[in-house]
Formats: sequence, C-alpha cells, structure tokens
Amino acid sequence: MASTALARAPRLPFTEAPREIVIIMLSALGDAVHVLPVANALKRAWPQSRITWVIQPVPYRLVHNHPAIDDFILFHRQRGTRALQSYMEIRELFAHRHFDLLLGLQVYFKAGLLTALARADVKLGFDRRRARDFNWLFTTHRIPAKPPAHVQDQYFEFLEYLGIDPHPVEWGITLTDAERERQREFFERLHRPVCGIVVGTSNPQKNWAPERYVRLIQALEAEWGFTTVLIGGPSADERRAADAILAAGTRTIDALGDDVRRLVYLLDGCDLVVSPDTGPLHIARALDVPVVGLYGNTNPKRHGPYGKYGDLVVDGYARWPGEDYPISMERRKGGMDRVTVDAVLEKVQLAVERYLR
Repeated sequence: MASTALARAPRLPFTEAPREIVIIMLSALGDAVHVLPVANALKRAWPQSRITWVIQPVPYRLVHNHPAIDDFILFHRQRGTRALQSYMEIRELFAHRHFDLLLGLQVYFKAGLLTALARADVKLGFDRRRARDFNWLFTTHRIPAKPPAHVQDQYFEFLEYLGIDPHPVEWGITLTDAERERQREFFERLHRPVCGIVVGTSNPQKNWAPERYVRLIQALEAEWGFTTVLIGGPSADERRAADAILAAGTRTIDALGDDVRRLVYLLDGCDLVVSPDTGPLHIARALDVPVVGLYGNTNPKRHGPYGKYGDLVVDGYARWPGEDYPISMERRKGGMDRVTVDAVLEKVQLAVERYLR
C-alpha cells in the first residue's frame, strides 16, 4: 500500500514509506478531532511509519492514548517574554529528532515557527493563498490551491497530495475501562433518554442566549421526556450561562468541568447532544452521537459536523431562509440571534424520528 501511495505522489523526494512523520497542530479540540482521520489514514497506508504530533496540553488530553499516534511533543504556550522559552524547549527536543515528512496542518505564525525549527526532509503545508501569517515561508512543499472546503476536507488534501485514500473516515476516539466505569456510574442514575447541552464556546459570537437554552430544556423535558445535562468547560462565560440556566428552575444536571476525558465519556453516553460550533460538537460527531448544531457566526458548510448530522444543523448563518451562501471563512456577527428555539425544537424532533433508538 505504501508503494502505491508514493507512486501517485512523484513530487516527494523519498521512494518508500517515510519512517518518521510529524504533525504540527497545536490547539483547539475541534481541530484535534479533524486531525484524527488523517492520522488513521496515514497509519493504514504506512503502518511501519512512526507518527509524532506536536500539540498543546488541552487537546493532548483528548488524544493522548490514540492508537495511530506513536509520540507527542507538548508545546506549552506562554505569553510575553516567556514565549521564547517555549520555542527554545521545542528547539532542544527537535535537535535530537529528524523527520522524513512534516505535515503543517495549522496556518498560524506560532505553528510556522515550529515548522521552521523542525528538521524534516519534506515540510508539507497549505498553498500560499491559504497559508496565513507567512506560513508558506516555512514549508518546502505545498498542496495545490483549491476553493474553500470543509475543514476536514482541507486536511484530506494533504492525504490526496501523498496519494493516500482517507476512506473509511475514522476518528478512533475510545474510552478506557476506567472511563467506561465512571460513565456507567454517572448515567445509571439518570432516566433515558439523555440530552447533553453544550452551553458555550471560547468565542462569545458563537454562543446562544441562556434564556433560549432554558426554553429548549423545558421543552426537551416536557415534550420528549429527556433528562438534560449541561456539558462544557471551566470558562467564566460557560459558568455564567450554566448558572443562569439553573437559576431559571430547570431540573437539568450541571456537569461542567475541566476534565477533557470526562467530557468525552459524558458526550459518548448521551442519546442526543445540542451544541454551538465548538470542540464538543465535533467530538460528539466523531463518537457518532446525534448532534443538533447551532450555527450563526461560523459557516456550517465549512465547520459543520462532518459527513453526518448535517440535517440537524440549525442554520442561523443564512441571513434569510434558503440563502445559497458559499463555503467561506467569513464570520457573521449576530447570526446566533437567528437561531430560534422553535427551529432547534424542529431539529430535535427530526433527530428523535431519524436517529434515536
């Protein structure tokens, strides 16, 4: 399989499967989810290759035990004058490593600097138009320019360049026996079905109003008999949203926290998830949990759940019903105001009819 892949990619300077591969993708849970099908496809094509991932601590907790990744290099991002220390630490680690192939999946300047520090025969990145922050300066090879596409498909362009088939698309997020036990302990006291409610994101423009969550939760409980669980991280915005929802007298369960692996087993244990565009939405999709996506600020054609559950997206990004907008990176302020409770309830009904057992 490796020789076939390389035969379709004659521009590369090696003639056999690369022994050492490094992936540069530092931050964001959602982006980490999108990397996993790439890593799985690489491992299927080149099972003897050793894959290293340069990553930040939070997404590392999500993927630390993934079977396609052989090694991780943690990048501890720091600010101000201490930022240089982070890069010096990585430089020291890279000094003892040599890679045949580097995949620069992230286009921010900090990732470009790490690409520059790595010793690799091939540094493959995005084309010049898409490589923001002058990242094209740090790569030796670039994938061809293409029109905007879903983020997952853009990552698959790297596989296409290498002559590797991304199918079947597999994420491979798994739970340990201990996590399965904690999951069982959490859900055995709840009445089924269970709907997870993701209450916020790192971008206020992507967040839905707490009072709308309240109306949604009341309907989920009264009309479908769902037990609802608030899911999310430890940020102040998420805490404020959760407190407002709880103060309204809902019977929902507060399960916010800073344990990423707990987040995974909570999402995995739900029968349905409702979420704005954020990491937990993409984790739910990777776990094949039906997810109603709330989109207003970001383009769902680019950032929606990949390959499935697109029919459950509530599209507030469209300025009017049926707007035929293109795939783009454009952000639309105020779009979440167009995500109505009634529209979300329609998608919940569709999910119940189409996906829930």
